Amino acid sequence: MAKQSIALLKQLLESNQLDETAINKLKSDERKGVQQLIAKYERKKSAEFELENQFMRMSQYEQKYYADGYDYIAGMDEAGRGPLAGPVVAAAVILPSHFKLLGLNDSKQLNEKTRETYFTIIKNQAVSYGISVIDSKKIDEINIFEATKLAMYEAVNQLNPAPEHVLIDAVTLDALPCPSDVITKGDQKSISVAAASILAKVTRDNIMKDLHNAYPSYGFSSNMGYGTKQHIDAIKEQGITPYHRASFAPVSQAE
Repeated sequence: MAKQSIALLKQLLESNQLDETAINKLKSDERKGVQQLIAKYERKKSAEFELENQFMRMSQYEQKYYADGYDYIAGMDEAGRGPLAGPVVAAAVILPSHFKLLGLNDSKQLNEKTRETYFTIIKNQAVSYGISVIDSKKIDEINIFEATKLAMYEAVNQLNPAPEHVLIDAVTLDALPCPSDVITKGDQKSISVAAASILAKVTRDNIMKDLHNAYPSYGFSSNMGYGTKQHIDAIKEQGITPYHRASFAPVSQAE
């Protein structure tokens, strides 16, 4: 019986049309191209297995509270506490219990294209989400820590239905209307917090890209308001914009 062509085998493997018995038989095929296909297939399966395990590990908080009878568990995170310019943004999100998005992780661990893809998926599939943007003037008025908490309260208050439990990345909020867990590096340990981190970061990044169009010399589209050399040099040469945080020492010192 004639052997199947490598092109056909590639198509069958990529479309998952071969069962394990057929794949095991292919392992004895001496053609170099077939062995390369099998090696690639096994690397892909190994990566998928690790992503499945990662997602399960990051679902442990949610699964615990589902088992305790909670239906609406919110994750919450922020983006933009450290930059010299632009807003701080917080997001809160309630994911459905059946939600699955392999590769979901802390937004900083994902590339821009993946973040934007996940941003759309999360918004489309969420039970509810809220996003709050606190501008630089308010940050200067009440300080960045209080502005971050304000953004988080505003984001969680947008949720409908209201959450029954909240998972928060590293910030303690004493005035929430429901119980909460503060999780160190929560965006790496909870799918809900990771989803919130993506909503917050993509929202903020898009704001900074818009600001870049108005103030291109500061490099906002690449530095996102952080204190890079280009950014500091632009402040020294051109002064600050209305979107800089005047209360931050590097800004006030560079004026």
